[in-house]
Amino acid sequence: MTPTARRSLRQSLRLRLVGRRSRMISATLALVLAGTMGASSPAAFADDLEDQQAALREEAARVQHSLEFVDGRIAQAAADLVLYQGQLPGAQQALLDAQGRVAGAVQEVEALAARVDLAQQNKAKITQQLESDKQKIADTRKLIGQIATQAYKSGGVPSNLSLFFGSNQGGSLTDTIDLADQALRSQNSAMDKLTQQNATNVNAQARLAAVEAEITDLKAKADAALAREKAARDEAEAKKAAVDKLIADTTRLDAELQAAKPGIQNQLAQVKAQQDAVAAEIAERDRKLREAWEAEQRRIAEAAAAAARARGQAVQPYVPPAQGSPSAFGLRHPFPGNIPITSGFGWRATPPGTIDFYGQGGYMHTGIDFGAACGTPVYAAAAGTVFSAGWANDGGGNNVKISHGVVQGNSLTTIYYHNTSVTVSVGQHVAQGQLIAYSGTTGNSTGCHSHFETWLNGRAVDPMNLL
Repeated sequence: MTPTARRSLRQSLRLRLVGRRSRMISATLALVLAGTMGASSPAAFADDLEDQQAALREEAARVQHSLEFVDGRIAQAAADLVLYQGQLPGAQQALLDAQGRVAGAVQEVEALAARVDLAQQNKAKITQQLESDKQKIADTRKLIGQIATQAYKSGGVPSNLSLFFGSNQGGSLTDTIDLADQALRSQNSAMDKLTQQNATNVNAQARLAAVEAEITDLKAKADAALAREKAARDEAEAKKAAVDKLIADTTRLDAELQAAKPGIQNQLAQVKAQQDAVAAEIAERDRKLREAWEAEQRRIAEAAAAAARARGQAVQPYVPPAQGSPSAFGLRHPFPGNIPITSGFGWRATPPGTIDFYGQGGYMHTGIDFGAACGTPVYAAAAGTVFSAGWANDGGGNNVKISHGVVQGNSLTTIYYHNTSVTVSVGQHVAQGQLIAYSGTTGNSTGCHSHFETWLNGRAVDPMNLL
């Protein structure tokens, strides 16, 4: 890698780190903003992610069901708000995890860049050493050649020993022999040096090849690390976009619901008044039915007493019969057994972090919801007389209300809401299991389902205790 390439790589890394710091600051601001949105859903505390999501969806559905008699759009918005608030902590954590992977990838790239730089430095040193060794080898070979030439010309002993010793002065024969001996030793020494230089050169060549292979491998690893870094950054950007969208959607929905709160509460009050009127009507109808039944029981008892007196038998004072078990009605499910219950009977507390439209911390769900697809047949839970069929202005859309009379002193009414259509009419007597409607999503409903209620002695009770 050339110095220019190294500078380019370092500059690229610095730019990426600056961008990473900017994105981290943006994410931190997003987390601060998210903290102002109120309490998160209890589902966020579940241990298992799948359990979290299931609990969150169930909670959102409960909020949606709580507003089913108001407005479908508002109910959906309230459910979405719960969902988004619950998803936000997980999305923020995923963003932090992704940014952590970016940091790890950056460190890996930096480490590999440093290793490539070091390997390039080693290559430069080895290359410089090889050039130096080549020159030394050339000089040594030249010296050996000169020694051989002079030896050949002078019959084996060089005549000009100044080649080795830098002197042109002659001397005695003994001196000449000594000098010749030194020349031969110098020639042998030069040959040894040449051999060593050749060995060093071979070793340097091998080291150079190894370093070049290392550089190739490191560059490949660096390219792969850069690709992983880009993937990590892309993932972090996507996670940040998801967090930003959740925050934006949560903020928007919260503002929308807060703005709509007065209108929603007014609608709820109207629906409550309508439902109270229905409850009062059922209570009055059942009261009259029970009074008629009690009067008939008294009439029967008095007729029996009169007959006993006519026979001269003793007559006990009249005692009203005790109420029997509601199970005597023998109710059956209005749907086949494979239709699930999506919302049960009872008090529904307003989930934390959502808007309490009722002003009472929750509301009373007076029936159970079956998750029936639109067009699913609805059957009478027991024999009785239809006293309401078709559209009703109580938020329930197309409904069927059936009075099942009085059995063992108990009066019972069943109600079926949100039907696509009904197949019975007011005043019609129906048998148990008879088709009375097809389920749907009419009235203030956000999706296909059937709302089923049971009223025992003029009071809403849990249908599951009677079915």
